[in-house]
Amino acid sequence: MGRYIDQYNHQFHRLFEIIFPLITWLMITLPIWLSPFHPAVVAYFLLTFDVYFFYKSLTVTIYSTWSYLKLKRMSKENWLKLVSRHPDFKNLYQAVLITNYKESIEKVTRTLEYLAAQDFPRYRMIIILAMEKREGEEAVKRAKVLISGFKNKFGVICATYHPVIINEVVGKASNSAYASKFLSNLVRKLKINRDLVTITSCDADSLIPPKYFSYLAYLFLNDKDRYFHFYWAPVLLYSNFWEVSLPVRIQATISSIGRLSALARTDSLIQISTYSLSLKMLEGVGYWDTDIIPEDWHLFLQAFFTYGEKVKTLPIYLTITRDAVNNYGFLSTLRSRYEQEKRWAWGVTDIPYALYKSLTTPQIPILPKILRLVHVMETHLFWPTSFFLLTLGAYVLSLVNPVFSRTSLGHNLPKMSGLILTMTTLFLVVLIIIDAKSRPKRPASFSIAKTPLLVFQWILLPVVSFLLSSLPALEAHTRLLLGKRIEYKVTEKI
Repeated sequence: MGRYIDQYNHQFHRLFEIIFPLITWLMITLPIWLSPFHPAVVAYFLLTFDVYFFYKSLTVTIYSTWSYLKLKRMSKENWLKLVSRHPDFKNLYQAVLITNYKESIEKVTRTLEYLAAQDFPRYRMIIILAMEKREGEEAVKRAKVLISGFKNKFGVICATYHPVIINEVVGKASNSAYASKFLSNLVRKLKINRDLVTITSCDADSLIPPKYFSYLAYLFLNDKDRYFHFYWAPVLLYSNFWEVSLPVRIQATISSIGRLSALARTDSLIQISTYSLSLKMLEGVGYWDTDIIPEDWHLFLQAFFTYGEKVKTLPIYLTITRDAVNNYGFLSTLRSRYEQEKRWAWGVTDIPYALYKSLTTPQIPILPKILRLVHVMETHLFWPTSFFLLTLGAYVLSLVNPVFSRTSLGHNLPKMSGLILTMTTLFLVVLIIIDAKSRPKRPASFSIAKTPLLVFQWILLPVVSFLLSSLPALEAHTRLLLGKRIEYKVTEKI
């Protein structure tokens, strides 16, 4: 079977690209096309989805609370003291790739300042500014200024300039692959033991806390499966929390809470945005694939389908902060946020890849492959469908089949659905508290009179979720269905 699929690689991959987005559209439109014939089936499907949403909300509440409490405890540990006892500590090097394109000097400087504040020995840190050659002379000038300002802060700080290469997709993945190959050569040139090198993929605005690399060193050196593991701290979109517009603030909060929740679920955890791994594993999987856009989950799948069920992401109980989308003007900000969400949702392209690899890797047991595949599919299926099924499904059913609405099940469906969703909103109380304790303190420039808005803003959650989550995700799925690729667009954050 695998040999046959390999023979018709392109055809099968395109088939897989069509199947999943088609399922998305079938689910969203199910109350329209099935209600005239089997309204009871539609009603039970919608109730099942409501219960599923209740379960998801409950688990997010429980796991985000657990993560928050553990974060408070683990952030107090002296990780440098603990790891310095390990015999390999003095030979461990940590590299950081900062991918950036047209970022301001001020933004990258702030990121470097956080790296310069690490308690891990900085003379064993290698910083690579992964620039894009297509940016031209501006990239060279920016790199020179940054290197000059921080050349005495790290063991090595240098820049790479990723050229435009045929058959590569412009973006973080191809840039990271180019920079990490440079790192491999640099490690050999400096005669550093590559088995004791970690590499951290860092966005230009990722503010990494001071204990991160000592914590990472502790986990890495005490991990018997270190060459099969990723390491990830939740990336919270709180750096500019008090500056962004209300809709973006809500969406940033939901994303941040979701990442806190994911941290505690080590059975299904996959790294997002800024993360670390061994250079040895990265070389083993052939670096980042260069024909993709969302690279974090994809790299995990690359490793999983190379090394099997040993591949996992281990949690780091510290928080990294990044900027939420912020542009010049309210509408420009919303457009940028929409484009960012669409780019994230383009991770649906990982599903055809995972399906193809599942059928062509007989050496990996089938159960772990199914579990990983189901997790990826569930995440991407829930993303565009939830708003439509939760808020519109029951009403569409009654409109399409008004006769059914006069039956007992049809009459009670909106009430039962409403009750489940009302119970779900109670979990927001816990999430609001976690958000209040996790975000930065209110600056003096933010009027205390506006503080009640931070609670009342949650009333807009359904509208914001539709416009800035479900809709861009649905566009991403539809584009994949029609074979219309998206281009990598850097999100503006002023």
